[in-house]
Amino acid sequence: MRKHICTILLVFLSLGILRAELQPQPFAVPELRTWQGAEGHTVLSGRVVVSSKSLRPVAEALSADYAALLGRSPLQVVRGKARPGDIVLRLDPRSVGEQDRAEGYRLHIGQQVEISAATARGAYWATRTLLQLAEQAGIEGLPCGMTSDAPAYGMRGFMLDCGRKYIPMDYLRDLVRVMSYYKMNTLQIHLNDNGFIQFFGGDWATTYSAFRLECDTYPGLTARDGSYTKAEFREFVKEAASLGVEIIPEIDVPAHSLAFTQYNPELGSREFGMDHLDLSSPEVIPFVEGLFREYLEGDDPVFNGPRVHLGADEYSNARPEVVEQFRGFIDHTIRYIESYGKQAVFWGALGHARGTTPVKAENVIVSCWSDDYADPKEMKRQGFKIISIPDRSVYIVPGAPYYHDFLDIHALYDNWTPAHIGKTVFEEGDSSLLGGMFAVWNDLVGNGITVKDIHYRTVPALQTFAVKYWTGVHPTVPFDEFDRKRVSLSEAPGVNVLGRHGKSGEVVCAMAEVTPGAELPLEEIGYNYAVSFTLDAAAESHGTELFRSDHAVVYLSAPGSGCLAFAREGYLNTFNYRLPESGKVRIRIEGDPYSTRLYVDGRLLEELAPQMFYTFEKELPQVWQHRDKVPAPVMHEAKAQFKYFRTLVFPLHKAGTFRSRLTDLKVEVLP
Repeated sequence: MRKHICTILLVFLSLGILRAELQPQPFAVPELRTWQGAEGHTVLSGRVVVSSKSLRPVAEALSADYAALLGRSPLQVVRGKARPGDIVLRLDPRSVGEQDRAEGYRLHIGQQVEISAATARGAYWATRTLLQLAEQAGIEGLPCGMTSDAPAYGMRGFMLDCGRKYIPMDYLRDLVRVMSYYKMNTLQIHLNDNGFIQFFGGDWATTYSAFRLECDTYPGLTARDGSYTKAEFREFVKEAASLGVEIIPEIDVPAHSLAFTQYNPELGSREFGMDHLDLSSPEVIPFVEGLFREYLEGDDPVFNGPRVHLGADEYSNARPEVVEQFRGFIDHTIRYIESYGKQAVFWGALGHARGTTPVKAENVIVSCWSDDYADPKEMKRQGFKIISIPDRSVYIVPGAPYYHDFLDIHALYDNWTPAHIGKTVFEEGDSSLLGGMFAVWNDLVGNGITVKDIHYRTVPALQTFAVKYWTGVHPTVPFDEFDRKRVSLSEAPGVNVLGRHGKSGEVVCAMAEVTPGAELPLEEIGYNYAVSFTLDAAAESHGTELFRSDHAVVYLSAPGSGCLAFAREGYLNTFNYRLPESGKVRIRIEGDPYSTRLYVDGRLLEELAPQMFYTFEKELPQVWQHRDKVPAPVMHEAKAQFKYFRTLVFPLHKAGTFRSRLTDLKVEVLP
């Protein structure tokens, strides 16, 4: 009998029947913790069945995102008995282990698609997985099987410097949706900072600084080149929370505080630099309390999330009394924030500022970024909770020669977890380690880097860290496969900040003729692209636009020069080329993350590559302390220099009102 059974199995295996019936683990970012494949596929019915009122917002979000992602009708949210193909949402504490109850879930794809979780948050994360599977599914439907999924780390975050560069609120909302799609749950907003003095003639009075929030307590403090109203920031925090993302606002004091000392010079340190508050001044504590109070007080405060970051980054440790003042300031500000019911967070600095003045540690979080400033093991011993954000591994500074312009996502994917903080390595699951963040610092003010450029650097890192925070030490998908497949996923439902269309080598838009004022089918095309067209040229007035979108303008004849040019985020970049006033010419513009190239009649005429700028020719004293091993922003040399970027995500939403005739438009995705 056994021999006959074995023979039958061999026949089935030879035909591939048994192997074909069990669905392999589907690709998702982050990777699923477990997968038990089953037979066949499930085609969705178009309904979501909810068994609890608390799950209705999750179901409605799934319905809207399904429509935005796939271009189909929204799912119908109902109560009652499930039918084949329905998505069923249930709250069931027994569906996940006790340690996974906060965010874990179970997803079973069979006759119905059953989602069960202990919390609405867990059920919401399950819908993100479901959407990713739906995005990749063919006409046969979703692969059948079951996963029990939960994160390795509770805090999975990103920090964005909005102080040195204004980041519009519309982008922050899109960013939160991208984070949510990949189960990233924490966004720290760095609300104030300043440029480096050497790039502003060595003068603190003219060095760029900004504080990005509307402020009534100190009228005139708010940056004039971009800011957030209190009302919109309050609603942003709430909207993000509804998407599973906590916003941690950061007001950075007592260093990186030039915005405050330019507002009131009496607050500044003449000894350590005006980016330092003078902690010996009796005016400093009342000023800082008044600043935080505006956003913390009331029944519906502006900072309505559970945590607030007070900065405390890179203050001088020149003398023992300065260190003690600094430690006392941190302790006082922690307790002040806590008096409003918030948990305080600050940058690790207590190793750099070793002293005797006690700093409250219980229920306080330290962002551990550098061994030179705070030993993570010592922070654990003192009782702090820890965010892993090691500078040499996870800091992006766009366009800078130090830290990373783009992160090494291959090395991070294969070798890093939040347990690795510089030279310190914790045990995975250490109770003091809340999780991790990566960061974008916009150190180099005025270097031409745009929000699009920042996003282009952020997305690959975000997808990689999503895996390392959720899946943990050993993803089963090899990096090359992960890297190839991650780009097939959308940034998020309804979000395409990268301007991605089609595949490498494809023509994604072609038009025989574009008439003045016409609206095109694409908003814009992102890196790497080529836009080509033929112009039957006519004399154009200065300022004549070729194409525009919400983010950029391409000029046929730029204001002032009359040259072909483009503008984005206040930067005007000009090609050394004027169109003829008559005759036909073939124009081709190519763009990548580093440069923009102009071809005329098949010949490369000019490449606007990164341009080196020199800002002054005199030496500066070092005005604050810096660590070893990473090139310091303050440079003792005759010329301070940085690269200016002239990149363009090409706008296509609307044609300008030009006189020339534009024909044979082609928009291509370059290999």
